[in-house]
Amino acid sequence: MMLIQGPTRMHRFLFLAASSLLLSGCSWFSWLPWVDGESDDEKINTKPAKLVDFDPEIKIDRVWGAQVGDGLGRKFLKLSPAILADAVFAADGYGTVIAFDRFSGKRLWRTSIGNADKSSFTFWDRRDPSFVSGGVGAADGRVMLGTTAGDIVALAASDGRELWRTNVGSEVLTAPVYGEGLYIVLTMDGRIIAFEADTGEQRWAFDNQVPILTLRGSAQPVVTGPVVIAGFANGMLNALRLDTGEPIWEHRIQIPKGRSELDRMVDIDGRPLVLGGTVYAASFQGQMKALSATDGRPLWARDASTYQDLAEGYGLIYMADADGTVIAVDRSTGEDAWRNDQLARRGLSSPIAFSNYVVVGDAQGYIHVLAQSDGRLVGRRKIDGDGISSAMTVADGVLFALGDGGKLVALDLTAR
Repeated sequence: MMLIQGPTRMHRFLFLAASSLLLSGCSWFSWLPWVDGESDDEKINTKPAKLVDFDPEIKIDRVWGAQVGDGLGRKFLKLSPAILADAVFAADGYGTVIAFDRFSGKRLWRTSIGNADKSSFTFWDRRDPSFVSGGVGAADGRVMLGTTAGDIVALAASDGRELWRTNVGSEVLTAPVYGEGLYIVLTMDGRIIAFEADTGEQRWAFDNQVPILTLRGSAQPVVTGPVVIAGFANGMLNALRLDTGEPIWEHRIQIPKGRSELDRMVDIDGRPLVLGGTVYAASFQGQMKALSATDGRPLWARDASTYQDLAEGYGLIYMADADGTVIAVDRSTGEDAWRNDQLARRGLSSPIAFSNYVVVGDAQGYIHVLAQSDGRLVGRRKIDGDGISSAMTVADGVLFALGDGGKLVALDLTAR
């Protein structure tokens, strides 16, 4: 069953046995009969914050734009564009994959990794047949994608031809990552699997227990030297040997608390950051922590709740929390440097930091640009009326963003 509540899109699917529930809006789980309802005053605050007026300090110019298939559908997919050499690769939720010249936007090739079954889609049956759920990854001459059926598909970055395909038996919700001849995939059922990049043959797998109830999402693993660092739905962060999958250390970012399974959700759905000898990670309804990359020893911890990736710059860690507040945290101490709540309840995407800016997208399709120094709004532009769920990508100072409706844009940010 799929539920969409209110005009915001804090869209998250719940994985309960074989079922998925889509939850959205900041009224959280109040539609459930065992959860207390909200007063009229509280319900007012579930609406997305109105856009505030400000004096723009930058120009956001569109370098080029293109349409990528039929968009991302209604399953809260995150299919960020990927950069490799002079190309940018993007996919829709229905099997279309396109490569563009990242400077001009010229299409280099287009292919499909399968066909969505739209034959049963009627006015009365609004099931979404999208199936490309993990991607896009690009490295070592390949473009990698995962599907709801558990397929991992490798395409040649040069022309889009299929190189290999294998099945992992569970939905893939993140882009595969590359390191030392292997592709690393995290599946919905809590397994991290390493595949030979040339053949797709499995080298090793690591299992992690999945709670009864989780958010629909997974944190993309991080490869740092000979180590893979991965976050899981039970709030655990694990470091594994890249070549064998052997555990090195583990640390629980947050211990589940509360009487209900809803209260006990502490998923790590945002990609960890590895900076020097420190790992930064945050969970939903839990904490953000800095850990020693060597042994997982905690350096500091603070309360946090997010299901998005972290970003960094200027000695700060940037987080878009579950309520839409953008927070800058001092890397050394975990203390707030600044916070901006002007985008509250707007369904923010993962932040990305580059140059002097922190950029987030929202559920109404706007890109918001904040100053890294103090979090003030310095720019805004709407790119896709269907919203922006996927993280953005930067190459050579150009920002690439894919909207949920399939609009891919390359943007140049310059001071006025």
